[in-house]
Amino acid sequence: MIPLSWFLILSAALFSIGLFGVLSRKNAVAILLGIELMLNAANINLVSFWRYGDVSQMAGQVFAIIVFAVAASEVAVGLALVISVYRRRNTVIADEIDLMKW
Repeated sequence: MIPLSWFLILSAALFSIGLFGVLSRKNAVAILLGIELMLNAANINLVSFWRYGDVSQMAGQVFAIIVFAVAASEVAVGLALVISVYRRRNTVIADEIDLMKW
């Protein structure tokens, strides 16, 4: 049986990679991918704590399914916004997207 600490280390590493991707990238699509990595790290934590805790309750799996739904909607809305900005500005560089500025 794999110990819980291995899952937590994997989740922390995945979250760190996602956070680095969000903070260091300028491309809006790469930023969305970093957010997806962080959400997947949260899912690993939820399911691993469910598995090593009280298995009779399904709270960890239910929360993981909710996170999957939020991630899917985030991708749909985020990519729609990126495509819309690209059509208007011909760029997806996050520093150059200043549509709300006057």
